[in-house]
Parts: sequence; C-alpha cells; structure tokens
Amino acid sequence: MAKRTFKKNDTGEAVRELTQILVERGHLKEPSNIFDLTLKHAVEEFQARHVDERGRPLVVDGIVGPMTWWALEHPDNTNILSQPVADPLTQMPPVGGSPRGRSALEVALSEMASGAKEENTNNSGPWVEKYLNGIVDPPANWCAAFVSWCYSRHMEGLPFRYSLGARDIRSQFKQKQWTYAVSEGTLPEPGDIIVWWRGQPDGWKGHIGLVHSLSEGGVLYTVEGNKGGFPAPVRIFDYVLSRIDRLLGFGRVPM
Repeated sequence: MAKRTFKKNDTGEAVRELTQILVERGHLKEPSNIFDLTLKHAVEEFQARHVDERGRPLVVDGIVGPMTWWALEHPDNTNILSQPVADPLTQMPPVGGSPRGRSALEVALSEMASGAKEENTNNSGPWVEKYLNGIVDPPANWCAAFVSWCYSRHMEGLPFRYSLGARDIRSQFKQKQWTYAVSEGTLPEPGDIIVWWRGQPDGWKGHIGLVHSLSEGGVLYTVEGNKGGFPAPVRIFDYVLSRIDRLLGFGRVPM
C-alpha cells in the first residue's frame, strides 16, 4: 500500500513515523507530530543528499512523496548505485573544457573505475581518508575533498587551496573570477566545478561535483562523491540543466 504524501502543516501519528526515521538517519534531533518548518528543512536536507530508486538525485522540495519515502526506507543504496554506468560516461569527452579541468575529470573517472566509495561506516573508509588528505579524520563529508584531490593530481599542483568545503572552493573560484552562470550564456564544460547550496541559500553548507558533459538535449552529467546513502560511491549523476535544484553556479580553471 502506497504511503501518504506529507508536506508542511500536516499533523498526526503518521508524521511522527516520518520524523522518527529522520531522527534515525541523523537529519532531525527529535520526533514530532507536526510537519513544521524545522521538519521541512530536515526533509530538504535529506533530499539534497539522497537518490531515488533509479539512482537519480531527489527533487529538493520538502515534500515527502513516493520517491522520498523510498529513499528513507532504503538507506543502503548499494544495489542502485553499483549499477554499471553507460560506457560513454565512463570515458573522457573528446572535446571541451580547460586543460586543468579535463585533467581533474580524468582523475575522477579513474577513481570511479577503481570503485571509490565509502566503507565500514558513513563518510568513512580508505578512499574517504585519502581525499580528506590529513586535514581531518573520517568520518567527514568528503564531496569537496574529492574535487580538491582530483585537481591536486596535476603535475603543476592544485590551482586553488585544498578545501573540504564546497562553498569555500566556489568562493576561491569567485575571487579568481573563475565562476560563471549559465544565465549569462556560458555552458558547462568537462572538468568544470558545479556547486549547490544545502541548508540555506546564504548558509555555509554545500555540495560540489565535476561536470562530465552536457548533452544536446540539455542533460548535464556530473561525477560526484558523497551523494546517496551509505556506501556512497564516486558516481555519474544526471540533471536537466534548466531545472537543477539549489544550484549556486559553476566554475572553470582558465586556460
């Protein structure tokens, strides 16, 4: 039997069932019978970090419908996120991107091919520890660490300060005038960074990945770590470019 869809201002014992799951997943402090603003933000935080039964990022709308329910009830995404990626997306795009960006993307694809993922517990394991680069010990969020590590493998070193913060990397790009907005006419290219906000638009939480390619039909393919339930792998994700939730923007290391 399909579960009821929940949204802000709903109440009752069924809402408490939802909040108990979010408490268990670490997205909420305590259960409640009221779908208030705190619960809406917790749902959005969960959605921003998880995928549906197809392995695609959840829509971040604060509404608990069938796909979000599925993600809440399937904390182990192994069977979904371990599915083979289409061959063209495991290879370097033939053209596009700056040399430094393409180098970082090539490293990211190599890590993906090697099976990079969380191990033992959430945000932990040898791969995660490598990306954290001794700055902190696992467990720790590692999406930005992964991007920093991929860029740092170039023989000329890292073109920005190694960082574990998605928004910090974007800030560094912005200071160097390396950021751009699609609305201004620049389209994403291989190896560019893509950054989302989490929590609040003007807060400190974020998520980051690397652009793989953009299809003629407007589908953007990315390589990301730290997305999906444990054990989150380094993996390809896809988005409709014109409808990406919580997008802060893109950045490109220049020629």
